[in-house]
Amino acid sequence: MKKIFNIKNASHWRQLIQWLFLGWCLFLGVQFALFVRHFESKGQLDYFPRPPGVEGFLPIGSLVSLKTWLFTGHFDTVHPAALVLFLTFLAMALLTRKSFCSFVCPVGTASEVGWKLGQKLFGRNFRIWRGFDLFFQFIKYALLFFFAKLILFGMPVVALKEFLAAPYWAIADIKMLHFFTNMSTTSMIVITSLSLLSVVYKNFWCRYLCPYGALLGLLSMFSPFKITRNLDKCIDCGSCSRSCPSLIDVQHKVRVNSPECTGCLTCVSNCPEKGALDMAFWKKPISRFAFIVLVLVVFGGGVLTGMLTDHWQTSLSYRDYQRLVPMASRLGH
Repeated sequence: MKKIFNIKNASHWRQLIQWLFLGWCLFLGVQFALFVRHFESKGQLDYFPRPPGVEGFLPIGSLVSLKTWLFTGHFDTVHPAALVLFLTFLAMALLTRKSFCSFVCPVGTASEVGWKLGQKLFGRNFRIWRGFDLFFQFIKYALLFFFAKLILFGMPVVALKEFLAAPYWAIADIKMLHFFTNMSTTSMIVITSLSLLSVVYKNFWCRYLCPYGALLGLLSMFSPFKITRNLDKCIDCGSCSRSCPSLIDVQHKVRVNSPECTGCLTCVSNCPEKGALDMAFWKKPISRFAFIVLVLVVFGGGVLTGMLTDHWQTSLSYRDYQRLVPMASRLGH
């Protein structure tokens, strides 16, 4: 049992938190599906409350909401939790590095399962040639630039307001659900391919294609927390570099400021020499468990703030959903 879960191993605690968040996301997804089915059946099936947490899967709309809020002061009431969660994830990146990716994101959890399975199957994970690796990493930043240019610089305030007031935005979460429940052949092929690539290459989607991770990574470079190596205590064994899921050469850095660092603490947990490698606040080493608690506090604080300020539950009524849900299959085509 100790091999499976060691209470002194910070990486094991992170993985436990990952799985708890994944379980919670699946629970929210099932509850939301039951909520939608009630309206699709015209009230014949039991009613389940709509979980606002599903709005965390609406990052593009959240970016629209953010710009609208900054330019007009209007906090979207249709999907308020989407903006609350988006702001929370940005705060996590600024304070606790890209911890959203390593602690909270269900895609990150699935990717980690994939490459660990690959290690079992092949005895190792493969690496793309350095030149191609750098080129492929550029793709997620190109995608980020595309969405930023389209929304932050390309959409005037009038267009933003029209988008947030449109029926399509009102049922964006339902369209997202239908993407998974009524998946097209093309979508299935793409997702299967990405899943298989994640078995062979560590975190293929996260490393090369995720614009959300690219944004959080850039913000995380301003975080006061960084993995820091003590040169006097380091024995140059290379365990940190070999264990890093983000393929960062930790062994040859004094402070890790890479946008790829997710603050997962894997390198720290695998370091055999006490005090040689730590998570540090500015340059002062802190307990790895204190960092984990801080990650949870920032996330929980963001969600709680949204709830206490009435920016969590949608303003859409039961009657609104009676009218909107039947339209979901027609809107956006």
